[in-house]
Amino acid sequence: MSLTSLLIASEELAPLIAPPLVIAGVAALAFLMMGIVTFTYRDVANRHAGKGPARGHDAGHDGGHH
Repeated sequence: MSLTSLLIASEELAPLIAPPLVIAGVAALAFLMMGIVTFTYRDVANRHAGKGPARGHDAGHDGGHH
């Protein structure tokens, strides 16, 4: 046996808390939930555009934001 094959044979893998497919499923579910939250807020600024202070031509190019 060579030194390399001896080291490979004696290497211990770290235990996982769940099978790899479960970990991938949880990650996919988390990204899906974040995507749904992002999708639901896609037009909030457009729905509330008329509720802010009146902006005239002299409000500046930044719309009065600081």
